[in-house]
Amino acid sequence: MTLTLPPVRGALTPERPLADLTWLRVGGPAEWLFQPADLDDLSAFLGALPADVPVFPMGVGSNLIVRDGGIRGVVIRLGRGFNGIAVAGDRVTAGAAALDAHVARRAAEAGVDLTFLRTIPGAIGGAVRMNAGCYGSYTADHFVQATVVLRDGTVTTIGRDEAGFGYRHSTLPEGAVIVEAVLEGAAGDPAALEAKMADQLARRDATQPVKDRSAGSTFRNPAGFSSTGRADDVHDLKAWSLIDRAGLRGHRLGGAQMSEKHPNFLINTGGASAADLEGLGEWVRARVKEMSGHDLQWEVIRVGER
Repeated sequence: MTLTLPPVRGALTPERPLADLTWLRVGGPAEWLFQPADLDDLSAFLGALPADVPVFPMGVGSNLIVRDGGIRGVVIRLGRGFNGIAVAGDRVTAGAAALDAHVARRAAEAGVDLTFLRTIPGAIGGAVRMNAGCYGSYTADHFVQATVVLRDGTVTTIGRDEAGFGYRHSTLPEGAVIVEAVLEGAAGDPAALEAKMADQLARRDATQPVKDRSAGSTFRNPAGFSSTGRADDVHDLKAWSLIDRAGLRGHRLGGAQMSEKHPNFLINTGGASAADLEGLGEWVRARVKEMSGHDLQWEVIRVGER
């Protein structure tokens, strides 16, 4: 049966390949890709879309494996019009499509410390949904509120309690699309904040395969964490260490490889399929479970049909 969709003012593309929209450059097409013109366009579309049509909000594809069979239903990707950044006092309002690095830099210029965002690949919508963090700071630590469009088209504001932040996740409703977030940070000297970010970039580049096609950290650290996402020091284990101890640094499957530089980074060495990447990840999970008893959980989001 052909899916009939509501009229839109933005771009609505059938069978749109998604591989070029993900950092790993793999995956099949979206049945429909919707790029809304603005908030009203998005709200009206979701309000009129039949409730049984699945919706997947997609960011910049930095933490994502789209399976080779593609995604059924509608993939929503925000772009121009959803990437504004404004600073007022110690608060930064950023569109969901604003890149984390851009938000960190704009905030620093205004003397607001959101430097933890500088090395996080992705956009603000994903940072909120996944409670992204780095160098001991998490989105939850700075979150004030977010504007979201629910699956029925309702536009609402959620606060910190409603977001349900945990380690590398939130409890936002399924199908909800984040369109804007307000974050706050401590005051700082712009020059000092710039130097801090430069140091973070140097540390990242020294330890992570930034020149390879990856999706960031593949597995969550198997640790105890508080509701803010902070680590419990008693159980602070690292996924990369468990993978390394299992002898899987550099291990390959087809065009997929666990990075030699950082074994918790799954990379596409060229020509990998989504099945290669996911298959290698699952093999690593099984081997680590066998060797150490720890059940690694995916941090990379995997969606679509095999």
